Amino acid sequence: MKIEDKLVASVINGLKALYGQEVPEKMVQLQKTKKEFEGHLTLVVFPFLKMSRKGPEQTAQEIGEYLKANESAVAAFNVIKGFLNLTIASATWIELLNEIQSDEQYGLVKATEASPLVMIEYSSPNTNKPLHLGHVRNNLLGNALANIVAANGNRVVKTNIVNDRGIHICKSMLAWKKYGNGETPESTGKKGDHLVGDYYVSFDKHYKAELAELMEKGMTKEEAEAASPLMQEAREMLVKWEAGDPEVRSLWEMMNSWVYAGFDETYQKMGVSFDKIYYESNTYLEGKEKVMEGLEKGFFFKKEDGSVWADLTAEGLDHKLLLRGDGTSVYMTQDIGTAKLRFADYPIDKMIYVVGNEQNYHFQVLSILLDKLGFEWGKGLVHFSYGMVELPEGKMKSREGTVVDADDLMEEMVSTAKETSQELGKLDGLTQEEADDIARIVGLGALKYFILKVDARKNMTFNPKESIDFNGNTGPFIQYTYARIQSVLRKAAESGIVIPEQIPVGIELSEKEEGLIQMVADFAAVVKQAGEDYSPSIIANYTYDLVKEYNQFYHDYSILREENEAVKIFRIALSANVAKVVRLGMSLLGIEVPSRM
Repeated sequence: MKIEDKLVASVINGLKALYGQEVPEKMVQLQKTKKEFEGHLTLVVFPFLKMSRKGPEQTAQEIGEYLKANESAVAAFNVIKGFLNLTIASATWIELLNEIQSDEQYGLVKATEASPLVMIEYSSPNTNKPLHLGHVRNNLLGNALANIVAANGNRVVKTNIVNDRGIHICKSMLAWKKYGNGETPESTGKKGDHLVGDYYVSFDKHYKAELAELMEKGMTKEEAEAASPLMQEAREMLVKWEAGDPEVRSLWEMMNSWVYAGFDETYQKMGVSFDKIYYESNTYLEGKEKVMEGLEKGFFFKKEDGSVWADLTAEGLDHKLLLRGDGTSVYMTQDIGTAKLRFADYPIDKMIYVVGNEQNYHFQVLSILLDKLGFEWGKGLVHFSYGMVELPEGKMKSREGTVVDADDLMEEMVSTAKETSQELGKLDGLTQEEADDIARIVGLGALKYFILKVDARKNMTFNPKESIDFNGNTGPFIQYTYARIQSVLRKAAESGIVIPEQIPVGIELSEKEEGLIQMVADFAAVVKQAGEDYSPSIIANYTYDLVKEYNQFYHDYSILREENEAVKIFRIALSANVAKVVRLGMSLLGIEVPSRM
C-alpha cells in the first residue's frame, strides 16, 4: 500500500475523532515537502478550518499530534503556517522498498483482454529516399510512446503507413530508367533505400539543369517548369501507374522492394518494429470510395471541374479538397482510406498519429471528417505533434541530398561511443566482441536519450558530440551508473551476500536513503503521468534525476565496506532496486543498459 494512501486514511480517521466530521478522500491533499523544510510529505490543512473552528497553526498541530499517536508511519511532524510537514518512520520506508522489491515489473500495468485497444501510427516513410534524422525523431517517439501506452495497461498496435506512390516516387523511377544502366543493390553494394534515394537526387539535378537551359532561352521560371520534358515524363509515368501499366508497375515493385529491404535493416538497427504496415497504394482507392460515399450522403460537395470538397466553415475552418478534378486523390483521401482499412482490421478505441507539427491543421480536419464518416474514434483521435530536429549546422533538404542519413548517423554514434569509451578506459579488459556490443549500446543509447529527453512539442538541435558525454543529462551517464550498480551487485554476490526477500525493518535510515526510496517509488506515478501526457521526456528526465541522486548516495555512503551487516544488506538492496527502475525506465524509451562498462 502506498504511504500516501495509508496517511490519507489516517487523516480521515483523525478528522472524525477530532472534529466529528466525515470527509471525502479528495479533500485530503498530500504533497512532497519542499526541500527547505523538514519532512517527507506535507498536508494542507486549510480545507479543515471550517470544521476545526480554529486557526491554521492550531488545526495543523492537533492533526499532527493525532497522527503521531495513532499512525506508526509518522515519526515526527512540524507546523509551518497552514502546512503540516510529516516525517515518515524508517520502518515505513523499508516496508515500501520491500513492496517495490517484490514486483519485478514495478510501476508497469499489465493489459487484459478487456483493456482499450490503442493504435499508434509512426514512421510513415516515402519510398523515394532513405530514412533521415527527422524520421529518427519520429520513430523513437512513436516506439517510446507505444511502450508507455502499453505500460499504462492498454493493448497497443504499432502501425506504419508507407507512402509508396505518387509523383516523388515516379521521379526516382524515371531517373533510374534514364541514367541507371541497370544498377541494383547487389551490383553496387549499396543499401536499396540509399540507391533509390540517389536517383531522387539525380532527377532533381537533371531537372534543375533543364530549367536553367530553358530560362537561358528566355522563358520565365514558371514557363520553364511547365515546359520541362523531364517533369512531363514523370507525370505521364504517374498516370500510367494509376492506370496499372504492367511495365511501370513492375519497375515500381522492383525498386520498392529494394527500399523495403533497406528500411528493415535501419528499423532493426534502431530497435523499432511494427505490428502491421499499410501501403498508400492500397489505401488511396479505399479513400476515394469513402469520399464518394460522403458525397452521396451530402457531407461533401462537387465543384464544376469535378473536384470534391468538404465545407468546414461551420467548424470554423475553410473548404478542404478531397479529390482533384481528374479524380486523383490527396493525402487527406489516403488517410481516410487507411482509417477505413484499420478499422476493419482492429476494433480500435483510440488512434494516435505521430506526425510533425507542420501537419497540425491536417489532423484537425481529419478528425472532423472521420467523425462525419462514422468512425467512432474520429473525434478523439490524437495527433501527437512534434517539432523539427536540426543539426548545429542548420536545416536539411532531401532533394539536394543534404539530409543527415539515419544509417550514417547511427554508425557515427557507435564509432564515437567506441572512441570516447576507449579514451576514458571504459573498455579495458573486455573482449573485442564485448567492446563492440557496449559501443553499440552506448552510441544508440546516447542518440535515443538525447532526442527523447526533449519535450516532443519543441523544435530541437541534435548535437552528436554533446549527446555522448559521460557526464550530465545524457544516455551514457545513465548507462554508466547502471553498470556501476551491477558491478556492486556482482561483488556482493562474490562475497556471498544474498539480498533477502524481505529486508528487516529495524535500522535507522539517513535522509538521503529515505529520499532515494521515495524517488524509486515515484516511478509508478511517473509512468502514469507520461501516459496521460503522451510524454516520453517525463520518463527520461525522471531517470536522470534518480541516477544523479543515486550517484551522490554512492559517493557519500559506503556500501560494501559498511560494517553494520543489516545496513550493508539494506544498501545493496536499495542499489538493486534503483537499477531495476533505471532499466525499466530506459526500456520504455527503447534504450538498452549494459551490465558492465
